Amino acid sequence: MARERRYVVGTVDEIPPGQRKVVEVAGRSIGVFNLGGEFFAIRNRCPHQGGPLCSGRASGLISSSVPGEYHYSRPGEIIRCPWHGWEYDLRTGQSWFDPRSVRVRAYEVTVAPGEELMADPEMGGYIKGPYVAETYPVTVEKTYVLVEVPT
Repeated sequence: MARERRYVVGTVDEIPPGQRKVVEVAGRSIGVFNLGGEFFAIRNRCPHQGGPLCSGRASGLISSSVPGEYHYSRPGEIIRCPWHGWEYDLRTGQSWFDPRSVRVRAYEVTVAPGEELMADPEMGGYIKGPYVAETYPVTVEKTYVLVEVPT
């Protein structure tokens, strides 16, 4: 089983609500989306023919229970591939064409304060040793977005 590794992909301020950021992580192009303060990440490659999925249009769902009556829901949660229009749910990666067998890879996303990352050895933080030097207080005032990718 592949082990997940967290990667800092930016600060919360860099990806405002309704926006996205495409990043390169562990050799993969990944789109990180802010849906009303919740962050989601998907692979920037459409399973259909490899199009740049995350540069497509984000929209919602239109449903109808009777002819002439329409309901719009989930604004900004559906991404449409710019090449052929295949649609995927940003929250799960599932396609709307064939949700049982077609999906785009979705990645776990967390938000963590900078001071937490400084203490995490996996994120490049330091492990306390037996010798202590004189130190000065340091504060990190940003909150970061992290994507978990298998290594």
